[in-house]
Amino acid sequence: MDINLDIGIPTTPSGMAGEMPSEFDVVIIGGGPAGLTAALYTSRARLRTLIIEKLAIGGQVILTNEVEDYPGIERVAGVELIKVMEKQARNFGSYIISDAIEKIQDMDNGKKSIKTKSGREITAYAVIVAVGAAHRQLGVKNEVRLRGKGVSYCGVCDGAFFRNMEIAVIGGGDTAAEESVFLTRFAKKVYLIHRRDRLRAAKMLQERALSNAKIQPIFDTVVEEIEGEKAVEKIKLKNIKTNRQSELIVQGVFIFVGLFPNTEFLAGYMDLTAEGYIKADEDMGTQKPGIFAAGDCVDKKFRQIVTAAGDGAIAAYSAQHYVEHLKGTEYV
Repeated sequence: MDINLDIGIPTTPSGMAGEMPSEFDVVIIGGGPAGLTAALYTSRARLRTLIIEKLAIGGQVILTNEVEDYPGIERVAGVELIKVMEKQARNFGSYIISDAIEKIQDMDNGKKSIKTKSGREITAYAVIVAVGAAHRQLGVKNEVRLRGKGVSYCGVCDGAFFRNMEIAVIGGGDTAAEESVFLTRFAKKVYLIHRRDRLRAAKMLQERALSNAKIQPIFDTVVEEIEGEKAVEKIKLKNIKTNRQSELIVQGVFIFVGLFPNTEFLAGYMDLTAEGYIKADEDMGTQKPGIFAAGDCVDKKFRQIVTAAGDGAIAAYSAQHYVEHLKGTEYV
């Protein structure tokens, strides 16, 4: 199945022809698991639905080599799971375009105006924000300069470039543990560096990483600098308990130290947390009537594909009733 990446070019639902309309019942910003699930539910409710995704449909999930914690599916590549989700949304009538959001504005008639960076202006009764989150940077010297030259945030994308090399993985969560194991397919040695004295990843993931002969954990340690002229050559480390400094010769640095939400376009429009996450209630409603949120961009403690999908279903249900109330068609 083709994924349309041309900015602003609409993809109509399966079996439908003609130009995309500019007025919708629900606009969903973000095409990851939360957004695609929301679209499935709103489309099944016969609400005219549009998904706007600025990059590739699927978000971070398409970079995941194997998903094995999604209920009902024993094991699947992230991109394959997303293909099915996208097909479901399309089959029930969802439109999809690739574009970025400039801003959202409230209209006098209760609707929302969504302006995109390609110049589109779209109106909707309700908006579901499901923009996900991006990888956080370490913020150390030469990290930005050497990105793509040994510094990476995606093992699935770049692992094959480091065959028989020694690399460092920075982080202690699920992603760091999973990616460390995946990278042993290519690398000769993987140093798993974490600032605390133990990993915070799920126990099973910890066991896989720490039992792998190619992975050497380095705890209580932070990266102070990445060095290299044209590519990564080594990293400077500091033990936070002893303050002892050291150097490690590596050809690659894979950074997995958390996420930040892609909510910049909402600044000034609605209240966000200090980190930029959206505050949502149990029905995925926000302080703004008609604006709902779902997935990794929401202020919550646990972020997984299954929780994003659950958020999307709840947001869709709430948006459906909000739209029907405005239209005067709500069943009460």
